[in-house]
Amino acid sequence: MRSVCSYWSRARTCCGEMGSRSTRLRPFTDRRTSSGRTPARSAGDPFATSVTTTRSERISRVMPAARTTGAEGWGALVEGGGGAANTGDRAAARSAGHGNRCLRFTINDVNMRRRREGAMPALVRVRRAMRSSRRVLALLVLAGSCMSSSACSGKDARLTWSHLRERYFTGYLERDPVTATYLGADAYGPELADVNATLPDVTKEGRADAVAFYRSILATLEKIDPATLGPDDAIDREVVRAQVRFLLHLLDDLRYDQRSVDTYTVALFRGVDWQIQQMTGIEGGGRGTAQEWDRVVRRVRAIPAYLHAAQLNLREGLRVGNVPDHRLVQFDGIDTAASNAAYFAETLPALAGRYLKSQPYEQEVVKRLQEAGPAAAGAFREMDSFLEEAYRSSAGTDRYAAGEQEYAWRLSNNLRLDPQETAGSLFEYARGKVEESQGLLIDVAKEVARRRKLRLDWGSRAASLRSVRAVMDDLSRDYPQSDDEMFRIYHAKAMELVEYARRHGMFDLPKEYRLEIVETPPMLEGTLEAAYYPAPAFKPSGIGRFYLTASHGDLGVLKENNVHAVADLCAHEGFPGHDWQYQYMRQRSRSIGNVRWLTPGAVEDSSSMWEDSMSSEGWALYAEQLVGEPQPDAPAGFYTPEERLYQLKWQTLRDARVRIDTGLHTGRMGFDEAVRYYLENVEFLPDACTGSGKDPVRAATCAAARRAIYRYSKWPTQAITYHLGKRDILDLRERVRRQQGGAFSLRSFHERFLAVGTIPAGYFRERLLQEVRRP
Repeated sequence: MRSVCSYWSRARTCCGEMGSRSTRLRPFTDRRTSSGRTPARSAGDPFATSVTTTRSERISRVMPAARTTGAEGWGALVEGGGGAANTGDRAAARSAGHGNRCLRFTINDVNMRRRREGAMPALVRVRRAMRSSRRVLALLVLAGSCMSSSACSGKDARLTWSHLRERYFTGYLERDPVTATYLGADAYGPELADVNATLPDVTKEGRADAVAFYRSILATLEKIDPATLGPDDAIDREVVRAQVRFLLHLLDDLRYDQRSVDTYTVALFRGVDWQIQQMTGIEGGGRGTAQEWDRVVRRVRAIPAYLHAAQLNLREGLRVGNVPDHRLVQFDGIDTAASNAAYFAETLPALAGRYLKSQPYEQEVVKRLQEAGPAAAGAFREMDSFLEEAYRSSAGTDRYAAGEQEYAWRLSNNLRLDPQETAGSLFEYARGKVEESQGLLIDVAKEVARRRKLRLDWGSRAASLRSVRAVMDDLSRDYPQSDDEMFRIYHAKAMELVEYARRHGMFDLPKEYRLEIVETPPMLEGTLEAAYYPAPAFKPSGIGRFYLTASHGDLGVLKENNVHAVADLCAHEGFPGHDWQYQYMRQRSRSIGNVRWLTPGAVEDSSSMWEDSMSSEGWALYAEQLVGEPQPDAPAGFYTPEERLYQLKWQTLRDARVRIDTGLHTGRMGFDEAVRYYLENVEFLPDACTGSGKDPVRAATCAAARRAIYRYSKWPTQAITYHLGKRDILDLRERVRRQQGGAFSLRSFHERFLAVGTIPAGYFRERLLQEVRRP
């Protein structure tokens, strides 16, 4: 059976797998008909029958009108609750006719070989015919074996799993080319080499193809006994299972494509921006080979067809009442579409000219972008007008809440939490954590007040929190005078953290540590104050980017980024937070299971699963605390008392996020109530949004609070991953320390944790503890 499975793997499927690359519809590229649509398959395509069969299996249903408020939320559109059981049952039900599809694949494979070999010399044809007859026999035997769920077992089951994992990994990235770009997947293998020239296929046919593909993966996965796999493979199997269940839930249960406005608008810019970030460096400080820029041009050319299909999906959502929240339509739809129009029409061609100065292909690339860019800009302006008109009647209606059942399903399936941890229990748990962190904050604020000779009232808790704010207001006087100075301060502090860790032997650091701190692009400013996007996992070019939102002369923003507030954010986004985590993993990208790099749904928008966030955001928040822990010659750690104050402020924020996020998405807290809670418990400025707006600090604080709550409202469960992820790391660290006693090494623990990849600790906790028990 092993040799048969080996041959079948070259057809990209084995023992129950189906839906090979050849059977799926291609993503959007610039290879279009005059109407701008992706050309249909010809009638002679030997796999056309497979595609037709797949589409006929779609479930037709009319979704009820979206609920506007309350605990049920938009997740209540799911039939049968959280959707997990439905997803598994539907996939299993569709595996009944799998044997026939295996046989059809076999026949088509033979026919294709005959056509290709028709023009070959006679001797070559004889030799190939002998080999072909053996292959045909093997394929026919395997086609019959596909009828049985136990066709491959033992060692062959592990072989089946490795091919299934690879097929899922490449198949997912083919269907999500923007995430493929983020990961540098064009360098992963030849099947993904041209992925940067494409966009996701968001047509009705593309969705049907994706649903069929993920159902086939899940159906085959359920036949693989995890007991036959090694420990790492068994973990990867569970990771894939959760990812596929989420993707089917998104596509089939929620029909999220009917409301994912931000996915449609933000992904296009990000795809191109990540392409440019990881381009090959060329002489003179430029970027990009002719081939790399050709892929950018082809992707930009595909934008009009992509946005046309997106509009059709959104219109269908309007028809059945599957409608997004009005804030998402405005901020990530209308506003972002306008920013994108300017970027693709003007900024991108100018960037190409700057990066390609004096290159022989400069004029050709710029000319093509000057043609494709305005066409893309026109499509964005059309999307802008559509959104403004189509959703006018729903303006002002809240539709952000996921609902209790949906939220519970995501906690279990996506974040791998214990079923006993519910939205309700987390909502109450967070209250105590906020109070605990506020207590620590008050203690440090008292010390800073003494250092700065401030006479303040600490007589009650309420008075103490007001005094904390007074201390921060005093510290905000030490602010940068311009954006240029602000960026210089951030870069210098980031490098100080690197040298501090090097001096104390905290990590095995490279001789030259590179970190790029850049201004947040305009289309992302509405959501981000700061963010980090890593260098691509699967290619050597590119470095990580720490995005920092400029003040644009706003005095309040400059004061928020005062010199004392910088260290904590650098530790989170830079070193030893996100940047170091991804640098460490990138050096070991081939030893980390490839599926652990995926960000199902999207990298960062409302379609995201957020599975990776438990590890990545948990680590970054842990890093903030880590550099403040005592070292032999630094009993207070890296921070000054003033910097420590801000570290505890942001720790309080992450505690508060657990209460806010669970409250927002389950009806325990409304949007404006969440803003008030944020201002009272994180900023200690409860009246920030009620003044005249003349105070720049209060105006900036109010805007930041509203921006934060908007972000949490559109990304259910993301906000809680910081605190819960850090909690997992601290719990694991303590358990390993207890087991190892005097042999415990903090550096070794960190390396073990980072080497696992960005998956929740719920997958690998017991495995890691078993490893450290070994003598």
